[in-house]
Amino acid sequence: MDPILRSTVWLQRAAVRSMGFFGAALMAAYLVWWASGTPPQWLTWTMSALFLLFLWRGLKGLSTEVEPEARAFRNLGIFSALIVGAYALILRAPGGMTGPYYPFVFIVLMVAAAYGRPAVGFGVALFAAFLELAIRIVAWEENDIFALGARLSFLLAFAGLNFLLFRAEIARVRRISQKKITGELERIEDAARAFRLSGGTEGSEEQATSSAVGEVQRGAQFALRMLANSLDLRTAAILAFDGKNSLKVFDAISSCSLKSARISAQNGVIAIALDRREPLCVYGQRAATHLPLYQDAQVVGSLCVVPVYEEDAPRAVLVVDREEEVAFDEKTIESLKSAAQFLVQGIQNERVFTALERASREQGKLYRAASALGAASTEADVIEIGVESAREVAAFDFAAVTLFQRKGGLHEICAVSGVGADALIGKSFRQNAGLVSMAVANRQALPWRGDYEPAKQLVFARGYEPPAMPSLLVLPLIAQERVLGTLVLGSQQRRAFRESVRPALEILASHMAISLSNARMLKTLEEQATTDGMTGLLNKRTLIEDAQRRIKSAERFKKPLSLLVTDIDHFKRVNDTYGHDIGDIVIKGLGDVLRRVKRDTDVVGRFGGEEFVIVCEQTDEDGARQLAERIRRELETTSFQTPLGPLSVTGSVGVATFPAAGRDYETLFKACDEALYVSKRSGRNQVNVWTPRLKQQSSTQASA
Repeated sequence: MDPILRSTVWLQRAAVRSMGFFGAALMAAYLVWWASGTPPQWLTWTMSALFLLFLWRGLKGLSTEVEPEARAFRNLGIFSALIVGAYALILRAPGGMTGPYYPFVFIVLMVAAAYGRPAVGFGVALFAAFLELAIRIVAWEENDIFALGARLSFLLAFAGLNFLLFRAEIARVRRISQKKITGELERIEDAARAFRLSGGTEGSEEQATSSAVGEVQRGAQFALRMLANSLDLRTAAILAFDGKNSLKVFDAISSCSLKSARISAQNGVIAIALDRREPLCVYGQRAATHLPLYQDAQVVGSLCVVPVYEEDAPRAVLVVDREEEVAFDEKTIESLKSAAQFLVQGIQNERVFTALERASREQGKLYRAASALGAASTEADVIEIGVESAREVAAFDFAAVTLFQRKGGLHEICAVSGVGADALIGKSFRQNAGLVSMAVANRQALPWRGDYEPAKQLVFARGYEPPAMPSLLVLPLIAQERVLGTLVLGSQQRRAFRESVRPALEILASHMAISLSNARMLKTLEEQATTDGMTGLLNKRTLIEDAQRRIKSAERFKKPLSLLVTDIDHFKRVNDTYGHDIGDIVIKGLGDVLRRVKRDTDVVGRFGGEEFVIVCEQTDEDGARQLAERIRRELETTSFQTPLGPLSVTGSVGVATFPAAGRDYETLFKACDEALYVSKRSGRNQVNVWTPRLKQQSSTQASA
């Protein structure tokens, strides 16, 4: 975007957003006048009504979601208006500025400090300080500079302290809440990782993982409760691996308090049981010594540890104990082993269900994406739908699409979403050592693990870099063995593009590339069906359809329209003298002249041979004549470069205007043709506009 235009847009936006604050400032100025004099009663009531209306609209707008910058301006206007209202109330109340109602100002400042952003709180405090200074000097006629300075300093200090205290408390509450949420998520992820419910991959959906862990916990609770009741156990606990060599209580049924800390899996009876891969029972004094499970010392008479293995990999440990020294017989040990097997079976079933649900969700996302991409008919639609579909597969903060022109080795950044979009959109760069160029050259997604190091890795080109992010993935768009471009995704979250989402993104990129190729093919077919292959202008069929539509519009809205027909003088002589190849160069050159001279609203098409038609909306006879003269002069002064040297030609133009020359395309074209015939018969290289008299002249020349 042009810097001047960008600055203008920014100033307009800032002015609109600042209207609330300027309104509050205007009310503050009126309040100072009101406090120092006696404005008309009707004006006071009017300003009071405007104040209430302004405040009502501002408070109503608080429920509307807007971008942070606009919200800051809005809050500044609302709280500034509340400050004006507080001072108006104080001035009307008994005691005025020294009365008991003065603390209302501090209440508004407290709310502004708690609710608004730092800049808003500071701005409201300054606004209140200037308003109070104006009231005290103008209305109350206080001249004691030191007293005024002390009051204003206290006001600003109060606002600053409230801001710091409120922000500190809000930050503390947020930290506590975030810690609880993070702890719960970590607990779920640890449990899922321990039982491999998430497949050991990053980025698994939290809801599915939480549901899977919940199912395993319910199964474990059922098994533990059955064991505790049937075998008269004091404690039945499942310890899940929380690392390679440590365990943590996953679930337990116990009448005593258990440890929340990690338990070593390398020492004691737990290590022996894991090493032997079979239940281990301990009785008497040794049982209490080897059971690091309770927070406080407990009397343990008998202890049994059952390792839970799955495919030769330890998954958990089942630990049970009794207060009495009663041996665990073979039948009891078999029951414990069955419970452990039940837990393993539950984990396996839940893992299968989780994998099926995950696969179903991914297939659903890809199916929806493929359907939407298949319906896209333009490159812009394909890019937009592709990026939005990628958001369903992975969370990212930055996205860009580049298109690659193999002929010139040029990459173009055609779409960008996220921070820094304005600085990147539309930029082009040549093949280099960046990730985009390497992904195109190697036809592989880069970087390998999706980890991005801005200091070491180049994405687009020098000077065209995305914001610094820990995760980035460049996916080549490949269709029919041709690389069309890349899809670039970036995330502020670490390890955002690991194995869990990468295959789905690669499939999506493949669908996107096919749809992009189809959109290009469709565009080419449309161009071939509507344009002239030699000049790139509209062909005869499309030109006539467009002209008929514009003529109907001109008739409906009673607006002028003109038709111009031009061709090259003595074109047959050009072909006979220089050959048809040179003639084609001249025809293309005339097409370029018409494209260059016409207005944006005009339509130009090749009617056939060297004859071209121009349709000019909202153009009367004088305007059409001026355009025709420009075309004639431009063609006359143009020198066409040919293999045989420079070549110059002239052209004649016929003009007809709606509705004088006709009310439909056929009649208008016939009138243009008659005017063109007169131009040819009158010496060529000239312009003639159709009139009834010109028609008679054409008939006379034809008879002669």
